[in-house]
Amino acid sequence: MSAFLAIDFETANHSRASACAVGLVYVEGGRVVAERTLLIRPPSRQFTFTHIHGLSWDDVCDEPSFAESWPQIREYMERAEFLVAHNAPFDRGVLARCCEHYGLIAPTRRFICTVQLARARWGIYPTRLPDVCQHLGIPLNHHEAGSDARACAEIALRARQEGWRP
Repeated sequence: MSAFLAIDFETANHSRASACAVGLVYVEGGRVVAERTLLIRPPSRQFTFTHIHGLSWDDVCDEPSFAESWPQIREYMERAEFLVAHNAPFDRGVLARCCEHYGLIAPTRRFICTVQLARARWGIYPTRLPDVCQHLGIPLNHHEAGSDARACAEIALRARQEGWRP
């Protein structure tokens, strides 16, 4: 199987530039070979989504900004042939907006959406990440970036085992 990166962003507020965490799960040769979860200090102190992911300004105020975290994130992306995310338009948007905010060049990797994959492959509805994980028996601590990214990697790996070709 092609090398890919499963990615999941959590944001502090409605701004796509407010990434406060990212989960990265790198898959090569059909198996997970690296996992990272990075906390990120967003550009503002405004946290609207603490009730969703449990992170607040106090959790990330001393963490690197997206720009400071970018070399680690980019390293995984450059090795991947494509990216996998649940509700990929959201994560693609966060990546693009964070790069734009900090004057970075976003990679042009193809995104595969595990929402669309789960619907097409298994007919799963509703297709929220917890629903897909429950259907496939994949462990999940929802809205923890590393766990969400790992679940996306497992969804793609399961589909590949069943014949899906990216």
